[in-house]
Amino acid sequence: MSGTSILVTGAASGIGLAVCALGARAGHHVHALDRSADGLAATVEAVHAEGGHATAHQVDVTAADQVDAAFDGVAAGPRLAGVFTAAGVDRGGPAHALDPDAFRQVLEVNTTGTFLVVRAALRTMMATGGGSVVLCGSPAARVGFTAGGATAYGASKGAISSMVSTLAVDYARHGIRVNAVVPGPTDTALMWANVAAEDRAAMRDRIAHEVPLGRLARPEEIARCVLWLLSDLSSYTTGSLIRCDGGVLAKSSISL
Repeated sequence: MSGTSILVTGAASGIGLAVCALGARAGHHVHALDRSADGLAATVEAVHAEGGHATAHQVDVTAADQVDAAFDGVAAGPRLAGVFTAAGVDRGGPAHALDPDAFRQVLEVNTTGTFLVVRAALRTMMATGGGSVVLCGSPAARVGFTAGGATAYGASKGAISSMVSTLAVDYARHGIRVNAVVPGPTDTALMWANVAAEDRAAMRDRIAHEVPLGRLARPEEIARCVLWLLSDLSSYTTGSLIRCDGGVLAKSSISL
């Protein structure tokens, strides 16, 4: 993989950060995109700790001009082999009380932001011989969470699932594969975004009971799945939603 680069959004924390570190370990130059300058500095440091090289791009993925400018910078370096779109937000709450602006913000970041990044990636990869694009899905695209309040998030991730299928078919002839990883509950800041600090220990216990594997995922576990999809090891895989969810979607809630 030496001599190629990958681009990761939401790179300052969680799964995005883990993908950056593992991507560097695999020999890629890493382009790290995030809104947080401090978080990006920490990511670059983590990549350097793996003996790799990284370029930080402070970008709001909902701003097309900022996304396109970042890809202009990418084009000046090693060939772009892969893209992972981890940037995401969640504004939870019951639908009847959900502020329409909060709903729109979740779709703007999670869906429109993903589209803008993918659009720029496709243009780059079409000009350079193809590549692999991995989106970040969620079980919320298919099922409701017991804790509730995921209407906006679920809608945004449902769009991602549909996008994978259409993009995979449209761009296969250009040598571009498009897939999504579907993480289960993962120990990241986003996981706890709508959980009060005093409730988190109880939530961990609840997840341990509900998830077949009995625990939250570590970000690096999801990242390993992403790196597989970005690599030639998955060269005949496109249009797939790869579950890395601890068995969540395999489980019925009915005990017989």
